[in-house]
Amino acid sequence: MEFKWLNKGELSINLKNQYNKTIIACFIGYIVQAIVNNFVPLLFLTFERLYEIPLTQITLLVTINFGTQFLVDLLSVLFVDKIGYRISMVIAHLFSALGLILITILPEVIPIPFWGLFTGVVIYAIGGGLLEVLVSPVVEACPSNNKEKTMSMLHSFYCWGHVGVVVISTIFFHVLGIKSWRILTIFWAIIPLFNAYMFTKISLPPILSEIESTLKLKDLFRMKPFWILFIMMVCAGASEQSVSQWASTFAEQGLRVTKSVGDLSGPMTFAVMMGISRSFYGQYGDKIDLDQFMIFSSILCILSYLGISLIPIPVASLIACAICGLSVGVMWPGTFSKASATLSKGGTSMFALLALGGDIGCSIGPTLVGIVSSVQNNNLKIGILVASIFPFLLLLGILHFKKIKIGSVK
Repeated sequence: MEFKWLNKGELSINLKNQYNKTIIACFIGYIVQAIVNNFVPLLFLTFERLYEIPLTQITLLVTINFGTQFLVDLLSVLFVDKIGYRISMVIAHLFSALGLILITILPEVIPIPFWGLFTGVVIYAIGGGLLEVLVSPVVEACPSNNKEKTMSMLHSFYCWGHVGVVVISTIFFHVLGIKSWRILTIFWAIIPLFNAYMFTKISLPPILSEIESTLKLKDLFRMKPFWILFIMMVCAGASEQSVSQWASTFAEQGLRVTKSVGDLSGPMTFAVMMGISRSFYGQYGDKIDLDQFMIFSSILCILSYLGISLIPIPVASLIACAICGLSVGVMWPGTFSKASATLSKGGTSMFALLALGGDIGCSIGPTLVGIVSSVQNNNLKIGILVASIFPFLLLLGILHFKKIKIGSVK
């Protein structure tokens, strides 16, 4: 092996080149998570018809998916550091692929098809939950001139993965028919299988928890900044999903279109705008102050919530939904970056708990909107108005962290 002296700048470039494939694999990992979360719901009506399962049972699969991911977020702090990130990454991708494959097999061989679907969902949800915990720390550990920029670009791939799943699946079903859904499911399963192989070959950076002692859970729980960050993650998830989950309904009611068109013009538009926001910061983040960008985004989010709730013109409400997608893009990755910079020894436990907070927000946000709307005679606008508390609280959290010197909390 030949060695040669490199100056500091050359060494930095060399390191970044060494981990380029690692970052790309992490980007694909977030595409895998988008597949896990967004593909099977496209088949719910097909499952209802094909296996004669009540729709109430089938929609329960969404709760099972995210509930399993909650548990994985919690339990991952007990084993990820012990078995290592490489093995954990491979396991996450293999579980994601296996769950998708079993969806095509088990309902046909198990006497009660629902339990076949249930088993497949639980298995791929284990993979999705692990990816949520693992990917961000790996990207944070890779050498980069601007980690906030890289983190935002990483999270944009979830958005583009979501868009890709819906668009490609819609085209596939239009051309080959819904009867070929098993073929498409296997196609989506190939992506995590490929990425699992990638993670057996690529270089992984030294992860903080593997090279030095990190904060223990009891230490994190005693820190006020951690709890503020946790609440910020809850609010980030809630701000995103409170509108995203109801965007299709707004489109259907406001434009008087079918559910298929509503799905494309509502959630799809939201996801595209969120992806644009994350990609923009991922491209130009080195020239933009993260605090200022998050403050602007939070204020824009509050205004979009007010626009959805208070403007009586349906098309204007739909436009406000799209603006909301643009505004929430930086919230989740930005909070991750602030946590890494502020609690520099947080390690795997911190990322896992913050991911848990984000998932909690993704659940309670739409739930709050639904409960308030039901009480107010199914008035979604009032539900969204009440949910504007989430971006407001997030704004308060960002303003608080402007007072804290980065890296000052150990």
